[in-house]
Amino acid sequence: MHKKHLLAASLAALLAASTVQAADSIKVGMMTTLSGPAAGLGVDIRDGFNLAVKHLGGNFGDLNTEVLISDDAQNPETARQIAERFTLRDRVDVATGVVFSNIMLAVGPSFFDSETFYISANAGPSEYAGAECNPYFFNVAWQNDNLHEAMGKHVANEGFKKVALLAPNYPAGIDALNGFKRFYQGDVAVELYSRLGQLDYATEIAQIRQTRPDALYIFLPGGMGINFIKQYASSGMMNRTPLFAPGFSGDEDFVNAIGEDMVGLFNTTHWYREMDNELNQRFVTDFQGDYGRLPTLYASQGYDAAMLIDAAVRAVDGNIEDKDAFREALRSVDAPTVRGNYTFGNNHYPIQNYYLREVVREDDGTVRNHFAAEVMTDHQDAYAKDCNM
Repeated sequence: MHKKHLLAASLAALLAASTVQAADSIKVGMMTTLSGPAAGLGVDIRDGFNLAVKHLGGNFGDLNTEVLISDDAQNPETARQIAERFTLRDRVDVATGVVFSNIMLAVGPSFFDSETFYISANAGPSEYAGAECNPYFFNVAWQNDNLHEAMGKHVANEGFKKVALLAPNYPAGIDALNGFKRFYQGDVAVELYSRLGQLDYATEIAQIRQTRPDALYIFLPGGMGINFIKQYASSGMMNRTPLFAPGFSGDEDFVNAIGEDMVGLFNTTHWYREMDNELNQRFVTDFQGDYGRLPTLYASQGYDAAMLIDAAVRAVDGNIEDKDAFREALRSVDAPTVRGNYTFGNNHYPIQNYYLREVVREDDGTVRNHFAAEVMTDHQDAYAKDCNM
């Protein structure tokens, strides 16, 4: 992909026009899910972000950096209270960390109305990609539909004619299946929406069995997906109806929790562990060394969010109080990244490559995810056309 290039002329003009003095510190508010069945996702984002801060010597640019961490408990009302505290009492300069899109939609107004930059390390709702795009919102991960679009394309290319779909009934779940259907042109045997946080899928598995699809595609992050795949395998359906998933439902946390039953599962991603770049190799090695586990997509996104903030702070020489200059830096700076390069579209969502991974059994008997193929190149989300930025 093409590298992001710093728009030096426009940024220099913004800096020259500003009379705001550079800050001597930066405060980051991290709100993420650290309890409940989806806690692992927030923990990985937090740990990836903190590893980047460590690699940066504890500072963003030359600014002393303070990271305030709060658990939203996957509860929109709790999240709103945290967002108000971050913006009104703590007066954070930047916020990040939200895992779930219903949480992001609940807290977005608090950050946007207070002109607080939000750098999403995961949640990418279609609303903020399209007509409700906002100059204070950036996403370093993907738009909710994207990994599902890539899998829809792969499943179509593999010739599956009749596919069942399953996702939780919340904004990202709806975006997920819409994204899959955007690129999969075959028949949908059944489209099921389960309760967010649901852990028992006997009813859904029975419905899928009854429709006799050629394949099943799921989006079930965290404990939802781990429970489903275990139950799906136990039902005997895995051998009869192959299972496909986005990267979050086929990542190392899933592999570790499920094991052998994951072998053969294909999943789509914008990052994979074996990516051959120096920063990624350091990230994977140090993450495993510091935390005793392999990093996931979520961890890579937390890391890249921190790297973007640092690069933008450096680009404005610490002058983060000049919001126009800082925004331009966030949008255009050539930030280091573990995934290879990406650019921001007009809606501040990434334009990037998407890949296919397969869970395989290695020679030593361990089960791991491995790169299989590139599926999409320089792909942009479908909603950018509706954003007027």
